[in-house]
Amino acid sequence: MTRLTVAQAVVRFLAAQWSERDGVERRFFAGCTGIFGHGNVAGVGQALATAAGDLPYHLSRNEQAMVHTAAGYARASNRLATLACTSSIGPGATNMVTGAAAATINRLPVLLLPGDIFATRVASPVLQELEDPRSYDVSVNDCLRPVSRFWDRINRPEQLPPALLAAMRVLTDPAETGAVTLALPQDVQAEAYDWPDELFARRVWHIPRPRPERSALARAAELITSSARPLIVAGGGVIYSEAAEELRAFAERYGVPVAETHAGKGALPHGHPLAVGAVGATGTTAANALAREADVVIGVGTRYSDFTTASRTIFAPDARFVNLNVTGFDAAKLSGLQLVADAREGLAELAEACEGWGTPAAYRERTAGLVRAWDAAVDAAYGLEGSPISQAAVIGAVNAAAGDDGVVVCAAGSMPGDLHKLWRPSGPGCYHVEYGYSCMGYEVAGGLGVKMAAPEREVFVLVGDGSYLMMAQELVTAVSEGVKLVVVLVDNSGFASIGRLSESVGAERLGTAYAYRGGGGFDGGPLPVDLAANAASLGATVLRPESVADLRKALDAARSAAETTVVYVRTDRLADDVPSSEAWWDVPVAQVATTSATGAALEEYTANKRAQHPHLTPPV
Repeated sequence: MTRLTVAQAVVRFLAAQWSERDGVERRFFAGCTGIFGHGNVAGVGQALATAAGDLPYHLSRNEQAMVHTAAGYARASNRLATLACTSSIGPGATNMVTGAAAATINRLPVLLLPGDIFATRVASPVLQELEDPRSYDVSVNDCLRPVSRFWDRINRPEQLPPALLAAMRVLTDPAETGAVTLALPQDVQAEAYDWPDELFARRVWHIPRPRPERSALARAAELITSSARPLIVAGGGVIYSEAAEELRAFAERYGVPVAETHAGKGALPHGHPLAVGAVGATGTTAANALAREADVVIGVGTRYSDFTTASRTIFAPDARFVNLNVTGFDAAKLSGLQLVADAREGLAELAEACEGWGTPAAYRERTAGLVRAWDAAVDAAYGLEGSPISQAAVIGAVNAAAGDDGVVVCAAGSMPGDLHKLWRPSGPGCYHVEYGYSCMGYEVAGGLGVKMAAPEREVFVLVGDGSYLMMAQELVTAVSEGVKLVVVLVDNSGFASIGRLSESVGAERLGTAYAYRGGGGFDGGPLPVDLAANAASLGATVLRPESVADLRKALDAARSAAETTVVYVRTDRLADDVPSSEAWWDVPVAQVATTSATGAALEEYTANKRAQHPHLTPPV
């Protein structure tokens, strides 16, 4: 037996956890990020301070941000490793709710260790206690229940071992993973207990690769081989499963074009003859044209968000779906034939089961023609010159600077949609856009996690002024940790994508411009805000290019630098310089309004609604 506090036991346990897949073992927790307050400093804080490096500690500046950092680390590690996150009770804990939701929605493992109120209740109410009159057992940590895949509160030391094991079960299960919360009352954290030594033994969690059920595989092959115009939609499951080679082999063997979701981008590299790019509301015209014509859609590791399906308007009403997914919940979507399995194993077995079939030569020629047309449109967008620099030209310059080893990181605003359309991926892992939750503020914090997980790669964080103003402080963390990032800060004085959306639904761009309040709202002059100076004040080196040529030079300099560098670029919020996806996204329009713009928007909306399909066609 070993006598330790509860917090010391948590830290020692986490340091002994390993993951294994395909014979490769690695530490599951690469470290712990945290901000200390009265709710965790005497417990988890003391334990980390005396842990002798078993679980390295990283100081963050914002609790939401540190969860984003953990999620970025987990995604860059293909969900085989992550970071733990600790906070005090109160605002520290509730700050983590947004990060936890983003992790869970994106199916990424992160462990949250928030402090909690006193389990003994001897001094209740304590500082930052919610005091719910319905129950003394409620704290602000209950806010984390709906955004966690597993949640528990440790009110007694004896409860810790089963909770730790349950947490690891969920974190390492590809079908169940997401945010996990273990709420630790501050008095219990410091309580001593005699622990069985086997709790701290090195424990290896084997990440499964489930194979498809035989009859389901046969049904899937029968449906696929009946197709003349199939389309693969590659999602994040392809990347996490490291199934890119199996995807390529299947596509080439049978002549099936591959479209990509945000999470699946890079599953096939740009330039592959069957890579048709992004699909859906932010897709390419090539992928979307093939989606409209597809008789069978083979979804691999995708959760079919409304952006992927263009709010269920991009696929034909009689299209049938084969959904290969490690999660049955996602495999069942769109009335698809469910093939519940690991993406790599499922693709390999599907390839054998479809032997003797292939797409017609004319279909492959049409695919190639559509891709050539889209490539020409991207070339034109990337080649835009002028002042201010266009956002498309910014993306093109970053794409070139990233090369084959770079990773682009982005989250919310207009850039994710433009990146999804325009970015030319070199392969898996080069494209990291958080679009499950579209969480403003993710970019710098998430980029920090990506770089920590993949220090050998150059990480390019693309962040707009809106997101930057919400969460820029992790630049300080990058500087203090010596984690080098290239941050491309795009300033268009407002919210470009929501501005365009607002205009399209008759909301007149309300609240989307950063300007002084004038006579008609925020329509005064520009604000005297210097975001580049702000970045410099946080410790970053800052470059201010004024032209596309200067931008390319600045990116080269930033890539060569040893320290975190911010490349500050001014763009035009009102410009729309990216080719259209020719797809739709369902955002309701007010059915009663006094403006003609809203009336016209309602007519267009009503017409598009008619194209929505329930997709209830039986798979076979």
